[in-house]
Amino acid sequence: MTTLFSIAIAMLAGLMMSRLAKKLGLPAVTAYLVAGILIGPYCLGRLGIEGLGFVTHDSVTALSMFSEVALGFIAFSIGNEFRLSQLRETGKQATVVAIFQALMATVLVDLALVGLHFVLGEDKLPLTACLILGAVATATAPAATLMVVRQYKAKGPVTDILLPVVALDDAVGLIVFAISFGVCRAIAEGAFSLVGIIVEPLIEIVASLALGALMGWVYTWCEQFFHSNSRRMSMSVTFVILTVALSMLEFHVGGITIGSSSLLVCMMLGTVFCNICDYSAELMDRVDGWTTPLFVLFFVLSGAELELSVFSDVAVVGIGVVYILFRSLGKYFGAGISARATHCNHNICKYLGITLLPQAGVALGMSMKALEFGGMTGTLVRNVTLFSVLIYELVGPLATKKALLAAGEIKPEGRVSNRGNSPKAHKA
Repeated sequence: MTTLFSIAIAMLAGLMMSRLAKKLGLPAVTAYLVAGILIGPYCLGRLGIEGLGFVTHDSVTALSMFSEVALGFIAFSIGNEFRLSQLRETGKQATVVAIFQALMATVLVDLALVGLHFVLGEDKLPLTACLILGAVATATAPAATLMVVRQYKAKGPVTDILLPVVALDDAVGLIVFAISFGVCRAIAEGAFSLVGIIVEPLIEIVASLALGALMGWVYTWCEQFFHSNSRRMSMSVTFVILTVALSMLEFHVGGITIGSSSLLVCMMLGTVFCNICDYSAELMDRVDGWTTPLFVLFFVLSGAELELSVFSDVAVVGIGVVYILFRSLGKYFGAGISARATHCNHNICKYLGITLLPQAGVALGMSMKALEFGGMTGTLVRNVTLFSVLIYELVGPLATKKALLAAGEIKPEGRVSNRGNSPKAHKA
């Protein structure tokens, strides 16, 4: 009963906060995250009333299953952006931009933190922590980006290239992180492992794409046995959940770990489905409507998970500010330079970099992996990432909205009030 009560309170808090956010002109994503903070362990949870708020972080992580499923649906929706008809127009540009801006963010963060390392010393900022944080800088949060695009029904050149770039960004991030992590292990242990640095990340990406493609084909084959929209939608929900579950499996063959990324697997599931199923567009729209409450819960839980305690450590705040500044510069200028080099639309060159600032799930996953490194390196990477995610998740969605608004891809639209027959103009 307590768990159900917590879920209900979380969703109610998120929805009510979104009404206030609308009056302030803030994206709904920001409202959900703030609601999560307010009912989390550092605010309402301090009262110690189980169910009314999240008393401990353990009570939040106990609901992590919902977050995993939500991320699966988010990745599935982004996979729908990889239709062959669209990729013929933006595929090459999206690939170049995704790789270049991710690598530029890594390079700038590495340079800035390594410079800070020589100032503070190894005992305050280990070199290995600098290199791992540089790899974490590649990741962009697909969830926040997708929610802003959906909420404001953004359409245009920037939006068209944004979602494929965010999707490819995660694949690049996994490779860069695995290589950086392997190099740091070699520095710490004095032993170079080709398997850990190159082989395992490549296997993870290939395994993810293969599993996603297989599930996409099976999913499409199963859909043909149903003709009602409700059953087809139920089959879609079933396959996304099943794919998320399968992506969590790991196998150990010799000294190699064979696993997959749930984000890449579900993206591939959506990509294959949208390209081989004739009625995929209509079905994806129906699934999007079903998943809205799930996304509300996901972002509220994400807000409740944020560690406000990192503000108490001056060193973490200082390193975090440097990380945020140089990662933002890398994303902004990396996207702008590569967009110009590939002859993208003027608005893409000018505004795309701003929309790539949000950072959350993938970065947090990388920081959790960094804890395996042990010692000060793992703890520092985790805390700096938590600090940056807190800032990026609150500021990033608003920055994305402003960029798309400036690009002319978010427009005010009329709506009919449910309480009357007269149309009301409202602002996005």
